[in-house]
Amino acid sequence: MAGRDTPMTIDELLAQARAMLPHRPTPAEALHAQVRGALLVDIRGDSQRRDGLIPAAIVVPRNSLEWRCDPASEGRHPAITRWDLHIILICHQGYQSSLAAATLQHLGLIHATDLDGGFTAWAAAGLPVIAPLPAGQDPSGNPHPDRSPGIGEPVGGGQRAAAAASFPTRPGFRL
Repeated sequence: MAGRDTPMTIDELLAQARAMLPHRPTPAEALHAQVRGALLVDIRGDSQRRDGLIPAAIVVPRNSLEWRCDPASEGRHPAITRWDLHIILICHQGYQSSLAAATLQHLGLIHATDLDGGFTAWAAAGLPVIAPLPAGQDPSGNPHPDRSPGIGEPVGGGQRAAAAASFPTRPGFRL
């Protein structure tokens, strides 16, 4: 691996980042982790989120990820309350999220990792996907618009695990 003074290729940087991560779950493993309390954090850009959202995932733009995921930050997301949270980042194909998860590891979030294959693998596995909201709408009643509600979740929050566990798992399933 290249030293600090030697330039790295992106493949080397990606390999170094992934070597830091505890385990990169498959889509099915990530769904089960979500049911057990892991936070799924979608870092895809607006145009990529048009493909759909994962129910009950938190949407945090990549450019504010570190501030929103640092439990000590005044700008943290309300769901990020402890350093030992199990956080699974999701990007489009699992490359950007690996680099971002390594950054969260550097911040001290020891269980931060990313979804192997990203949203593309999640959708291809036939796991739950919901249609994105029109711009500017937040039906959850949550004052933080970067959290997508779970299906069947009452306005205002709650029931993340029940929402994630109650979906059929067939390819192309969309609400």
